[in-house]
Amino acid sequence: MGSQEVTDWQGKHVTVAGLGVSGIPAAKVLHGLGAVVTVVNDGDDERSRAQAAELEALGITVRLGDGATLPEGTELIVTAPGWKPDKPLFAAAAAASVPVWGDVELAWRLRGPDAAPWLAVTGTNGKTTTVQMLASILKAAGLRTAAVGNIGVSLLDAVLGEERYDVLAVELSSYQLHWAPSLRAHSGAVLNLAPDHLDWHGSMEAYAADKGRIYEGNRVACVYNLADKATEDLVREADVEEGCRAVGFTLGTPGPSQLGVVEGILVDRAFVENRQKNAQELAEVSDVKPPAPHNIANALAAAALARAFGVPAAAVRDGLRAFTPDAHRIAHVADVDGVAYVDDSKATNTHAAEASLAAYESIVWIAGGLAKGATFDELVAKSAKRLRGVVLIGADRALIREALVRHAPEVPVVDLDRTDTGAMLAAVREARGLARKGDTVLLAPACASMDMFANYNKRGDAFAEAVRELGASA
Repeated sequence: MGSQEVTDWQGKHVTVAGLGVSGIPAAKVLHGLGAVVTVVNDGDDERSRAQAAELEALGITVRLGDGATLPEGTELIVTAPGWKPDKPLFAAAAAASVPVWGDVELAWRLRGPDAAPWLAVTGTNGKTTTVQMLASILKAAGLRTAAVGNIGVSLLDAVLGEERYDVLAVELSSYQLHWAPSLRAHSGAVLNLAPDHLDWHGSMEAYAADKGRIYEGNRVACVYNLADKATEDLVREADVEEGCRAVGFTLGTPGPSQLGVVEGILVDRAFVENRQKNAQELAEVSDVKPPAPHNIANALAAAALARAFGVPAAAVRDGLRAFTPDAHRIAHVADVDGVAYVDDSKATNTHAAEASLAAYESIVWIAGGLAKGATFDELVAKSAKRLRGVVLIGADRALIREALVRHAPEVPVVDLDRTDTGAMLAAVREARGLARKGDTVLLAPACASMDMFANYNKRGDAFAEAVRELGASA
């Protein structure tokens, strides 16, 4: 399906589901193209009313407090990615044979004939870091690019803006992929798969299938994780263009058609002449910041996509060196009395926390928050030997405590039953009491933050502030 499929929007009745970061730009773009736009929204609060007033001033109809009823005459629904597939609005759309697109699908369809190809990344964890690394590598190769999509930069803006790009580094969530049936990336990567958002997708199978959509129609490479067989299975099931190759990445020695690590060097055996015998050095492990195992995997995935696009080896090295990770992603805050304090507040699920814990030998772990239906037995069992001690915070800390009793009964645990603003400082002080020289105090909560903090950023900021206070009093 090409981008020119719907060329005449004039008078087309489009319903946009949901106000917010994707709904408002979509409504404005469609209105500007001449469509008759109605926005429906479940909520009817002060913020929604202010957003509605802004759209209504442009001549867009907004219905607040009713996101379930299909407006009469609707020919297409454009939905915010977070709206669950089982919403009554979508059942009504199916009954009336009305197609449903997400904002990513809309952006894909609105691309011009000479639009920049997309290098697309999904996975349970590591998406944003990988896409940012990829954009840094592409820039180092002299290409005009941007990191867009689920990362916070609107794809609609990138596709319709004045700036011309050679290639886009696109982060896609499982929600966005679910609502993007005609998306066809140049090359795509699934970094990993672990249970997440199952309440939205309904099952692990449905979640995996939506992630796997990123491989549909790939032209050059489907990049998968050798350590995660589920990602390889998705490549096998994908319907790709003739000549598209499966390219694996591994923290071990790569085989042909793989990228991997040999004696501290990132190596490419996929995009080289005679890959049975030859390998291309790309960068050193020390060029990756931080050089934690899961982050090296992110770098290899980014390198694979960049190499699929024809980027030279030197640009991979230069791009990785130039890359600075976002805050709250395994960020070293300070050393106090020979103990390192590391903020990985972004580890909001067990899979991310497991990767974080694997990066250090001896850890005092600060964990807890909102579990979102997660279980912690596997995480604790895998990480038990690394734990010097544990400090638990947050609403669902008892779930982690019970897993610790089962799988790490000898590890000392401090259970902090408080949610006030001083709770993080108390947690850091308790962690300091458990730590020895050479240890790492690691905030990797394995839980969401909203029980105590506005978001994971605020949680990480509170941790960093507490560590600074500790350092000042050391």
